[in-house]
Amino acid sequence: MSSHIVAVDLGASSARILAAEVSADSLELTELHRVSNDPVTVRGALHWDVLYLYAAILTGLRAAARDGLEVASIGVDSWAVDYGLLDADGSLLGNPVHYRDSRTDSVFPEVVEEIGKDRLYQTTGIQLMPFNTIFQLVAARGTATLDAAETLLLLPDLIGYWLTGEIGAELTNASTTQLLSLDTGGWAYDLIDRLALPRRIFPALRAPGDRVGELTADAGVAKGTPVIAVGSHDTASAVVAVPATDERFGYISCGTWSLVGVELDQPVRSAAGQSANFTNERGIDGTIRYLRNVMGLWLLQESIRIWREQGQRIELAELLAQAGREKAFASVVDPDAAEF
Repeated sequence: MSSHIVAVDLGASSARILAAEVSADSLELTELHRVSNDPVTVRGALHWDVLYLYAAILTGLRAAARDGLEVASIGVDSWAVDYGLLDADGSLLGNPVHYRDSRTDSVFPEVVEEIGKDRLYQTTGIQLMPFNTIFQLVAARGTATLDAAETLLLLPDLIGYWLTGEIGAELTNASTTQLLSLDTGGWAYDLIDRLALPRRIFPALRAPGDRVGELTADAGVAKGTPVIAVGSHDTASAVVAVPATDERFGYISCGTWSLVGVELDQPVRSAAGQSANFTNERGIDGTIRYLRNVMGLWLLQESIRIWREQGQRIELAELLAQAGREKAFASVVDPDAAEF
């Protein structure tokens, strides 16, 4: 019996659990389970339903066991910037807040003014976006939740913790927080201190390929199965899979967001890059993903969601076929407008 790798891919609109059978010249994928990833508004705050996602992951793992698959290892990736907070007992302090929640709207300009655009960019190399973890945490200062927190875990690290009991922060996703030093590769404690954020919540870093731990959760798959840190920011895993034939290539990773960029050996902190809001995220094997976030399929996803809520029967294939018959550029929409 050949062995399989289970990939947990948490997207901003759906979550899927896949079994991958890898050979010298092929990759065969089997979808074990897929669910919609729908945020939930509770008393004015937008949250991720992370327990629902975790239950879906367990369902996928149990499907692998039920199908008799020999699972060699498990890896988890997700979108960036969002996190869960654990208390001293390792319990989750509330559902993680969605990056589209409005709590950072007023915080963003205040932090930029206090720290300065230049310092933020030269320290972290990360583009200024109001939902970056740095602004989420500043928005949470003084709350009972942050005061009680002992550990911050980005979403893939939180899932890894629930699967194994081991705590850590994978590097590619940690870089998106805008709290990682571009020079040292560690947490930017000078920036953390300046913003009066608690140092204690930032866990030890680990690199893609490191062993997170062994499966301890009751998931059908044999306990002791290795859980491996992949490029846990989904874009990092997407870029390393680009079938480039040489080092000079560009990519567009298209999902809820589209990421357009190149892979480099060194970061770029030029004034032109800062002005264009390009970002230097950590990639696999010490690379830098030099890219810019642009609006992806979110407008389409939201349109379909609203139409369906209104009782309209919408099928994506039919919708795309209709769109293909329309005259190109009949109208122009700015997808980066603040209204979106």
